[in-house]
Amino acid sequence: MGREPTKRKRGRKPKNPSAETLDIPSSTATTSTAALDDVFSVGNVELIDSPNATTSVDDYRPRGRPKKRLNPDKPQPLQRRAPPRLFENGGDFVDVVVGEGDGLGPRVVPAMDAVVKVFCVHTEPNFSLPWQRKRQYSSSSSGFIIAGRRILTNAHSVEHFTQVKLKKRGSDTKFLATVLAIGTECDIAMLTVDDDDFWEGVSPVEFGDLPALQDAVTVVGYPIGGDTISVTSGVVSRIEILSYVHGSTELLGLQIDAAINSGNSGGPAFNDKGNCVGIAFQSLKHEDVENIGYVIPTPVIKHFIQDYEKNGGYTGFPILGVEWQKMENPDLRMSMGMKPDQKGVRIRRIDPTAPESTVLQPSDIILSFDGIDIANDGTVPFRHGERIGFSYLVTQKYTGDNAAIKVLRNSEILNFDIDLATHKRLIPAHNKGRPPSYYIIGGFVFTTVSVPYLRSEYGKEYEFEAPVKLLDKLLHSMPQSPDEQLVVVSQVLVADINIGYEEIVNTQVLAFNGQPVKNLKSLATMVESCEDEFLKFDLDYQQIVVLRTKTAKEATLDILATHCIPSAMSDDLKS
Repeated sequence: MGREPTKRKRGRKPKNPSAETLDIPSSTATTSTAALDDVFSVGNVELIDSPNATTSVDDYRPRGRPKKRLNPDKPQPLQRRAPPRLFENGGDFVDVVVGEGDGLGPRVVPAMDAVVKVFCVHTEPNFSLPWQRKRQYSSSSSGFIIAGRRILTNAHSVEHFTQVKLKKRGSDTKFLATVLAIGTECDIAMLTVDDDDFWEGVSPVEFGDLPALQDAVTVVGYPIGGDTISVTSGVVSRIEILSYVHGSTELLGLQIDAAINSGNSGGPAFNDKGNCVGIAFQSLKHEDVENIGYVIPTPVIKHFIQDYEKNGGYTGFPILGVEWQKMENPDLRMSMGMKPDQKGVRIRRIDPTAPESTVLQPSDIILSFDGIDIANDGTVPFRHGERIGFSYLVTQKYTGDNAAIKVLRNSEILNFDIDLATHKRLIPAHNKGRPPSYYIIGGFVFTTVSVPYLRSEYGKEYEFEAPVKLLDKLLHSMPQSPDEQLVVVSQVLVADINIGYEEIVNTQVLAFNGQPVKNLKSLATMVESCEDEFLKFDLDYQQIVVLRTKTAKEATLDILATHCIPSAMSDDLKS
């Protein structure tokens, strides 16, 4: 929402690079030898036989242009390089590298003692069998200490956590941590530790400003390949609105060319002054790219922290609930009544549940947001020589804030003051740690569709494997009310009462006994209170399911006992 949607085709998967998060399952980090073989494989080392007495040293000279030989009769100028040395300057240890008159300045060593290793035990819900959970697993990632006795890491590092422990650099003790907040959209989590011993001898990390292109960055963390702290360096190569894989959102992000790998998730990225300018959170995995990593920048981090401090918890990033179209075509602009000096984007659709739906209309031209003019391609000025998508302006706001929007409607300029809110999708991208809802009657398992559910049913390639109708609703449908859900028959637990219905799977439920199904709770309420002789479910693809009411309710108890299901409905539906 709030951006021009990209067209997506179903079918053969294109060879596009994909971004991936960077946490390490402990089984991979500790027991898998395949991953280590990739690092320490003999095939990565060039083996050279040792020279013997009959072999000339020239036989081992590398191929290519030969080095220029020095003339022993001609005196050579002396070359001297002073060794690196450390000295203390105002409390900061400065690493001074003295070159051959190159004029290099001092470089501050990052506060690496504030970087911790995060150990998490995860217990994920089983979305295909929503009455149970999957086998627990462990992962390791990175984090760092900030002011206020708090620690920041990635949200995906502690997703569905059962237990979180932290270990400081050089320590052999793991401390139990408490999760204070998880920001799904921005992929940031905030932790704390109650034990006072954890906070002894550490100083919090200080945040720096948003870096510029080509600024040096140093990523510190605990990636795969070893147990001790790791440091990699690079430069900022791009600053733009990025797709956050974990939250399925688009926020400001940094692209860097430092080598960051699994386990770097949650680790800080320092600038040359020793200040934190971001959090490593995902990388680009593709055969045609190398060393492309992504960092959550300080504006997003500070937004998360201030949101937590302001509201006592994480409320999310607001969004403009519209889909828009570029206005780069001159004939299109002329037909919409735009003057040559006017620029903006056309509203295609408006989310009916968004606050702005009461004032904005389709085909309105958004000219500016909070006094900043929007270009025909949907960008706004960012910094010198840079432009960025205008959704960046929206994400700088907080939930409940006001924003001034100027629109062009029927050649007339109108000004509106709207309230900003978080967006609710018909098919949510995340369950935010909550277990899935379900309801069972006569062997029919009813549940709601979400992205984790699609991933559970169809794997990582669900965008190409899931039914077309579900994908269409995922990409294009908008909820008509805040509590609307997409309810489906997930599967049929075979019994005598549902003979002939066994092949129904992942099919949307449209109505029950002639009443539209708004959400799963309303369906469960209607079925439980039904006194009619038959239960009639209208499904997608013009299918119907009819069960005798009394027989279905009696058979449900036997089906639950057969499959060891504790209850016919999830706890959230009972309240």
